[in-house]
Amino acid sequence: MTNDSNGKKPGFQFNILKNDPLDGHKGQNIGSISLENVAPVYVNKDTGEVFIDMGGLHARAEVERRVKWVTDRSEVEGEDAESYWLVWVSVERMDVGPVYSGVAACFEMVNRTKRRGYKLMPEHVNMMDRSMKGKIDLNDMDPGSRSALKSFLISHNKEIWDNSEALQEEMKND
Repeated sequence: MTNDSNGKKPGFQFNILKNDPLDGHKGQNIGSISLENVAPVYVNKDTGEVFIDMGGLHARAEVERRVKWVTDRSEVEGEDAESYWLVWVSVERMDVGPVYSGVAACFEMVNRTKRRGYKLMPEHVNMMDRSMKGKIDLNDMDPGSRSALKSFLISHNKEIWDNSEALQEEMKND
């Protein structure tokens, strides 16, 4: 007899929680992922516009809606295609105060006319993970997008930027 009678898939499952998964609990939700301090920041590669859309945490950002996602970039390319960098920005509180602890970027393209979008989900998940682990990975970003991101992070919260020495060092030439 199988365990499929209740309609649940067997295997590892985890919860995504807003607050500290261990706050007030002894052993419950160990291994859960907290997205409390992660924000999806979008950089339009063509226009330089930068904005936060919290819907991006669950692939429901405004730029990601109403398109079918494909892994073949040629299906999306064309004159109506818009290129974006999705930058996962993590904030942590350190001795000096809040800092941009992890920042990692991944690429996506959307063509509203064709109703198609290109992104590689494993890359998006891995970059979110890198950001949450305090890594800075902006290597693939073009200089204009990096500069727009830097300006946005400074203007969004100057105190956090001033406390973020590792990010300042990474972006000193942007």
